[in-house]
Amino acid sequence: MSPLELIAAGLGIINIVLVARRTVLNYPFGIAQVVLYGFVFADAHLYSAALLQVFFLGSQLYGWWYWARSHTGLAPVPVRRLGSRGRWQALATGLAGTLVLGWVMSRYTDASAPWWDATTAAWSMVAQILLDRRQVESWPIWVMVDALSIGLYASHGLGLTALLYGAFLVIAVWGWWQWRHAAREVI
Repeated sequence: MSPLELIAAGLGIINIVLVARRTVLNYPFGIAQVVLYGFVFADAHLYSAALLQVFFLGSQLYGWWYWARSHTGLAPVPVRRLGSRGRWQALATGLAGTLVLGWVMSRYTDASAPWWDATTAAWSMVAQILLDRRQVESWPIWVMVDALSIGLYASHGLGLTALLYGAFLVIAVWGWWQWRHAAREVI
């Protein structure tokens, strides 16, 4: 465990708790977290995870802008559900992303777990886009990603990050519950 991993993990906890509470204040913490984790993952030869942080940086900036537009003072931002077409698109995107990224990483890099890393990276991108768009369905995807990430990071000596993803898993279940109830209130 490096000091950089420790700081990134702390920022990650703050970020995800604020996301689950539906507050736009999560974004500064998320931006700092992804920048630091880009270096942590590159050092561990988890290149899909490192590249994912570049995606997350852009996504954090977009999400901050999008959430701020719908921000209603101190009230949590509103959330909504995907239709069946959106669910199918998310599924197809996650599967295609896994296949493409896994193939590239296994063929052209010395990635230490190319397919496992690609799976968590591709589905993280899908989940993050849905989260930025305030879709309830982002949370069950995060539950899956967090569960897979615990083993990936533990197997690469990133114990603190594995513990962080264990906490993310618990918070994702809570966030899913919170957002499902919030979406019902809107209807």
